[in-house]
Amino acid sequence: MTKVKDVMNVMEEIAPKKLAFEGDRIGLQVGSPNSDANRIMVTLDVLESVVDEAIEKEIDLIIAHHPFIFKPFKEINWDSEKGRITKKLLTHNISLFVAHTNLDIARGGVNDLLMEKLDLTDTDVLVKTTEEKLYKLVIHVPKSHENQIRQAFADAGAGFIGNYSHCTFNLEGIGTFKPQEGANPYIGSEDELERVEEYRMDTIVPEGILNQTIELAKKAHPYEEMAYDVYPLKVEGESYGLGRIAKLAEPMKLRELAQLVKKAYDVPNLRFVGKEDKNIRTIAVIGGDGNKYISQAKRMGADVLITGDVYFHTAHDALGMGLAMIDPGHHIEQVMKEGLQQQLKEKMPSLQVHISNQKTEPFTFLTTD
Repeated sequence: MTKVKDVMNVMEEIAPKKLAFEGDRIGLQVGSPNSDANRIMVTLDVLESVVDEAIEKEIDLIIAHHPFIFKPFKEINWDSEKGRITKKLLTHNISLFVAHTNLDIARGGVNDLLMEKLDLTDTDVLVKTTEEKLYKLVIHVPKSHENQIRQAFADAGAGFIGNYSHCTFNLEGIGTFKPQEGANPYIGSEDELERVEEYRMDTIVPEGILNQTIELAKKAHPYEEMAYDVYPLKVEGESYGLGRIAKLAEPMKLRELAQLVKKAYDVPNLRFVGKEDKNIRTIAVIGGDGNKYISQAKRMGADVLITGDVYFHTAHDALGMGLAMIDPGHHIEQVMKEGLQQQLKEKMPSLQVHISNQKTEPFTFLTTD
């Protein structure tokens, strides 16, 4: 029986809490970590219609991108939409979990998914927000268990450098120890000095998986007490941040790109800023509201910034600095529904993961016949 806490652990792998902006309302907002979570529904927004759909589908856990509780409630009034939603969630034992800016920033998250829709996968971070610390883990192991420890590193996600896995450095030497009274040694006898041919194995470990790597290594290590050292490194780890930037294989005109964006993101309408025949080679994308990042996009060499909720004066500022903008709306973040469903299914195959079918785009576009 899958519990909410099991899904929360997987969500921590997909979109770690530490990536979120300070003060962002993420995590479990309604429910208990010990509640059942066999049927899950992924949604962009938590509206009453979405909760009604969850009730109909007998959903145990809703995972949303936009927080339901952002400002603290002063009251829970059943005559208000927020009050009715809260009552329905509690009455039907539906838990609610939110992954917001952490899912925007995470690898494979909202911004990567938006880029993939444009067939752009070789991307860089647009606005760096954090950088993962790296450590060198050193373990002393008898030669007989060298391969087991190396595999334990890999299973934990350690020892990866670029596109290479199982990366270690091995130095041969002699380990000495004398088992004391009460010890249960794998090699040697009580109160006798033992000399063992060992390897000193070094590998690189990101901070987020350091403890997990040590624990897996201990399980693979034959000794009662595993000798190891951990050293912080000044080498830069993987950068995380908001938005993505990438180059097109071939340049295209702004109007042509706008038409591509409209089709790729399946929006009925969009706005763009700039001359229709402007040549576009480098594209920046920020899901949601990216108005305050126009200068960063320009500094990074973007010809156009694709984002939602573009303000009138921001559009003027972008024109003045020679940056085109395409505004397909905030709702394009719904790309996370299908993307997150796929990731959850891969990590937890036994789960039933549904996508909300409710329309949460608040705007209706009036077009001429």
